[in-house]
Amino acid sequence: MPSESGHRLYVKGRHLSYQRSRHVTRPSTSLIKIEGVDDTSAANFYLGKKIAYVYRAQKEIRGSKIRVIWGKVTRPHGKSALPPPFNPRCICCKGALSTT
Repeated sequence: MPSESGHRLYVKGRHLSYQRSRHVTRPSTSLIKIEGVDDTSAANFYLGKKIAYVYRAQKEIRGSKIRVIWGKVTRPHGKSALPPPFNPRCICCKGALSTT
């Protein structure tokens, strides 16, 4: 029986934006702020780990309205160490303000 202070196998994050330059946005790469990650050394722990963007859709497919987009943490980004995962499909704009 697990204790009350058991270990969690996930960490919450927030989709901030797409990777971008001054003129070009790259919707295939998303910037994710992971809870508790504030520097590059903490972000290095998550390199290679999978990220799941879970959302609800209106249409039911195979008995479920819950969908998942999988991604992977590839490298830290900037001084505050935001890790950008590569996503095979872009995250919709409604998901930009939601918690993943």
